[in-house]
Amino acid sequence: NGLTDDWHPTQMIADFMTVKENFGHLKGLTLVYVGDGRNNMANSLIVTGSMLGVNVHIVAPDSLHPTKEVMDIANKFAEKSGAKPLATSNIEEGVKGANIIYSDVWVSMGESNWEDRVKLLTPYRITMDMLKMTGNADNGQLIFMHCLPAFHDTETEYGKEIKEKYGLTEMEVTDEVFRSKYARQFEEAENRMHSIKAIMAATLGN
Repeated sequence: NGLTDDWHPTQMIADFMTVKENFGHLKGLTLVYVGDGRNNMANSLIVTGSMLGVNVHIVAPDSLHPTKEVMDIANKFAEKSGAKPLATSNIEEGVKGANIIYSDVWVSMGESNWEDRVKLLTPYRITMDMLKMTGNADNGQLIFMHCLPAFHDTETEYGKEIKEKYGLTEMEVTDEVFRSKYARQFEEAENRMHSIKAIMAATLGN
């Protein structure tokens, strides 16, 4: 899997492969990650996007923004690629012009501060209204992605537990968005297999 608490490089190969499959190119696109903006996914997306010329916006409460170190790395790559990385707590500003809206679970592996996180991030749940705010919901220039697993309903044991404890039936994304025409999370998950095979082929030598 190749992930650490700070980075998730193998997921990036699959994610940007999925984006390229949908749009035919990467440079100049805007990918907006909404949620816990200082986990390994947010860090990896803003740095990888900056390498590839993709404008990555992290939309999160101020207390959950990427560290200065991560933003410095992203900005350094962005100088060469022309990308415009951004971290903001303003949802409307952050999602405007998005081609990809991306989310991840609110509480990462090894963390247990559910209650605080739920309070903090409920306004940042991805809804159809948020997709409309992008301005691209009706022109075929918008997709939704998620690195999975997702808490979008109460059909899983985790989902049932969250409902009992916090009264929530949906967390980082609504079921409506998760099952919509915008959703590409299962193609993205399949691309994990193809991208890992490519990484294995590349690293096993000639």
